[in-house]
Amino acid sequence: MTKPSSESRLAFEIDDDGPLGGLRKKSLSPSGALAAFVVGFVMMSTQVRAFGVSLIVFYLVGSRATKAGKGTKAALEEGHHAAGYRTASQVLCNSFSAFLASVLWTGLFVRGSYAAALLPPSLVAQGDIYVPDCLVSAVCGARARMESGAAARHSGVNTLASELGILATSPPILITTLARVPPGTNGGVSALGTAASVAGGAIMGLAMAATLALESTACRHGLAHLILELTLVGAVAGLFGSLIDSLMGATIQRTRYSNATKRILQDDTDIPASSGGDVKIVSGLNLLTNNQVNLVSSIITALATAYFA
Repeated sequence: MTKPSSESRLAFEIDDDGPLGGLRKKSLSPSGALAAFVVGFVMMSTQVRAFGVSLIVFYLVGSRATKAGKGTKAALEEGHHAAGYRTASQVLCNSFSAFLASVLWTGLFVRGSYAAALLPPSLVAQGDIYVPDCLVSAVCGARARMESGAAARHSGVNTLASELGILATSPPILITTLARVPPGTNGGVSALGTAASVAGGAIMGLAMAATLALESTACRHGLAHLILELTLVGAVAGLFGSLIDSLMGATIQRTRYSNATKRILQDDTDIPASSGGDVKIVSGLNLLTNNQVNLVSSIITALATAYFA
């Protein structure tokens, strides 16, 4: 979000491979690749590289999780895409909280940035000037809380929970009733999915801590504490966000199940002719889509983490 520079052009070049690679591998649709490029360009262009690094880690870990057990997932979900094939709406809903955090941080701590011009002058005046090797505790604390909260809920955590939880050997339980439900049900929780959420949050927090330590002498002085704090914050945020996501999924997101094909129908999946109309509602009201649930839950978790951390 700084003014155009060689660093911004470098960010453009670095970020170019991710979206294009995803487009070639069909893990991103054309619109998804464009959205990923724009988000990646902005986050890699900030003076704090931890934002961009968290995006890369999220993409790599999420892609691996999506490809895991693709045969099993195809047998459990109607319309499942083995490579992911994420659209612009999915990319934006999953990365919005981290994207917004990077813009806000830049506006508060980088004078003369385009982000600062977008924020009220009275708000910008409250931020300290960013100096990598001479950070006062207020700046380091503010950015650590903002970054870890947003990064943990890059919704990469939710991706891990949903993509790996569905592979659990036993059926999940619905978070609201504790009843057994088919794998892939929105709001269904399992030990594997919950563990994946915690691990995903911890990975994001660790990535943030490592990047901050590499780019800031001030952060390296308290490296052990920084790693412990952000890893713990990430793990707790991952667990909290997963529970919020599951609660919303079980109540305000509809889950349909075909008794004929024995598969969960995704939001945008038409009822297959082979179902013969034999489709039941497992849980939830048809108020929000999966993308909308991801967006709202990620914002709630990022704000809660930034406030309490």
